[in-house]
Amino acid sequence: MLNLVSAPLQNYFLPNDIGISALDCTEAFRLLSPREKLYAHYLSRSAWYGGLAVLLQTSPESASIFVLLQRLFRKQPAAQLESMATAAGLSPEEYQAFLVYAAGLYANMGNYKSFGDTKFIPNLPQEKLKALVWQSQAFQDSPSEMEALWDSCSTLLFSLEDQQKQLGLGDKGVTTYFSGNCCLEDAELAQKFLDSKNLSAYNTRLFKNKSEGKASYEVRLASAVNAFSFLKSPVSVITRCGRYDFEDCVFTVSRGDYAYLMKKVSENLEKAKDHAANENQKRMLEEYAQSFTFGSIEAHKEGSRFWIKDKGPIVESYIGFIESYRDPFGSRGEFEGFVAVVNKAMSERFAKLVSSAEVLLPELPWPKDFEKDRFLLPDFTSLDVLTFAGSGIPAGINIPNYDDIRQSEGFKNVSLGNVLAVAYATQKDKLTFLDEEDKDMYIKWKGPSFEVQVGLHELLGHGSGKLFVQDEKGTFNFEQDNVRNPETGEQITTWYKGNETWDSKFSTISCSYEECRAECVGLYLCLNKHVLSIFGHEDEDAEEVVYINWLNMVRAGLLGLEFFTPESKSWRQAHMQARFVILRVLLEAGEGLVTLKESIGKDGRPDALITLDRSKVHTVGKAAIERFLCKLQVIKSTADVEGGRALYEGYSAVSDTGSHNFLHLRETVLLRKEARKMFVQANTRVKGESVELVEYEGSAAGLIRSFTERFADDAEEVEAHLLELNKRDASCWC
Repeated sequence: MLNLVSAPLQNYFLPNDIGISALDCTEAFRLLSPREKLYAHYLSRSAWYGGLAVLLQTSPESASIFVLLQRLFRKQPAAQLESMATAAGLSPEEYQAFLVYAAGLYANMGNYKSFGDTKFIPNLPQEKLKALVWQSQAFQDSPSEMEALWDSCSTLLFSLEDQQKQLGLGDKGVTTYFSGNCCLEDAELAQKFLDSKNLSAYNTRLFKNKSEGKASYEVRLASAVNAFSFLKSPVSVITRCGRYDFEDCVFTVSRGDYAYLMKKVSENLEKAKDHAANENQKRMLEEYAQSFTFGSIEAHKEGSRFWIKDKGPIVESYIGFIESYRDPFGSRGEFEGFVAVVNKAMSERFAKLVSSAEVLLPELPWPKDFEKDRFLLPDFTSLDVLTFAGSGIPAGINIPNYDDIRQSEGFKNVSLGNVLAVAYATQKDKLTFLDEEDKDMYIKWKGPSFEVQVGLHELLGHGSGKLFVQDEKGTFNFEQDNVRNPETGEQITTWYKGNETWDSKFSTISCSYEECRAECVGLYLCLNKHVLSIFGHEDEDAEEVVYINWLNMVRAGLLGLEFFTPESKSWRQAHMQARFVILRVLLEAGEGLVTLKESIGKDGRPDALITLDRSKVHTVGKAAIERFLCKLQVIKSTADVEGGRALYEGYSAVSDTGSHNFLHLRETVLLRKEARKMFVQANTRVKGESVELVEYEGSAAGLIRSFTERFADDAEEVEAHLLELNKRDASCWC
């Protein structure tokens, strides 16, 4: 059965041989002082509790599936449950498929891939999984509860109806950021309302109904307190809860989303505060706790200001509703929290890059008026991740995402060293679409080149560029009469007004567009010899790093086709859309810089070959990226939404016409794709007056065990509250 499924159906299974690696942080944790270990422990607990909110942010069924799995594996670890699987009629391959599915649910914090937003289902018949559940010890102990739990999620667990195959708004997919009756027009109206009240969408969800014949919307803030709480907000905490009439509609701003989880987050932040290393950390945690207690983004922004001031901490962390990639409208943040320990040797390289930033910024291809008035030197550290709670783990981060803070107060960059070490290790026989000579160089130089790209992408990509703003008082942050558009030579005619932000203006394209701009900065500045020398690359080695960095980008652009959905003509992953756009730009540059040809592989199946002429990277390639990058920045600076959409959506188009049949190439990419790796993370446990690190093997069983032990002390309470939170809104998704 497992080998006979159709190719399209195969795309919704996680393969049994998927890569699963343990994130090693043993040495980093060992070197911490007892106080630092306690600080890291309580921050980790806070992150893990908050990370459960992602289940509720992903799909209507994710939380119920999570609880079902937790109850199965808490009663019987994977090895013990196997005998039940055999009794239920599962083959060894089918039981492994179930373990891989469970591991995938935990790793993605839901049943949609965090990278690509595609649904995945168990690679075994539904009746066999049901038989396993019925055979389990959990079912024997609580048959009625387990049957009810199965009934609540089993249909959606296996369903592949068109709308349920991917995340999206309205008829384009599934989302729980909006009630099921919302469409793009509702999202746009809600954004206008939020802007009018100077409210951020980051920690909100939107629910639509009817009231007195009018369209009525609930903007619900994530907070521990709700309408029934007797706890009053401090004067400094602004949430603007209440009822408002707006454009012939009614908007109600309420609190209490994920209330139980936000309470657990805040409680553990308060415990961490007792072990903070300095006043900045204490103030940071106080403000974060206020934010999660009362639903205030302003408090979170204040906490982020103290976080920026906390330079060079041994234990680094960040927590909140951060990245908006998975909101179909691009404004609402998914919860994430990380705790990591500084890797001093690697951090020294990034510190050198930071110190060179003010020299490198003028090298970027836009006039100085389009650059920030003052570059605020950020922290840039390499970290070994102890905890990363959320739907996935990135290679690098540039935060906070608040435009006003980034523009005038600064930011931090982090590169996640132990993630890079295992995520991008590549086997030659699994390298697709490259010729044999390139494969050998790719394996040797992929790690070093990606380290350079991540550093440039995060620091000088996301950290560069100015937004032209006219504030609520009418004051401009640029010389309106003198600044000229370098593309047209004319005066600037558009800019951000009042409470408008990059995300609110560019909404659905904002995430991918910004990732594309940052990737282009990385490509452009990696050609700089000084940059390469900072990372220890000179002469021929430096040229190999440049070549593989550019080759990796164009190959990634081809691989990105996996994340395009032809039926809705939409992209499901911001970074991969960005890389496809860059591939289009470099193909368009011509002169043989990049060639892309379809072929037949040695196995007789469709294949493709992408090549890069290294002799033209510094000339044809550089000129193409220079022109495109300048356009991207000018459009972003001037809030030219119309121009930005035309440019970016044009390059993002995937069709079967033109010089390359990208729709056909997409089928080849899907045929030869490799599943994204999953990570097993350690737990921390207080034992007496010390904290011990509990590690797990890099396997599906190890990943599962890490989650069942993660909430061992209050598992039943956590699961009950998750089901209650899920049930509260169940009728909203129909």
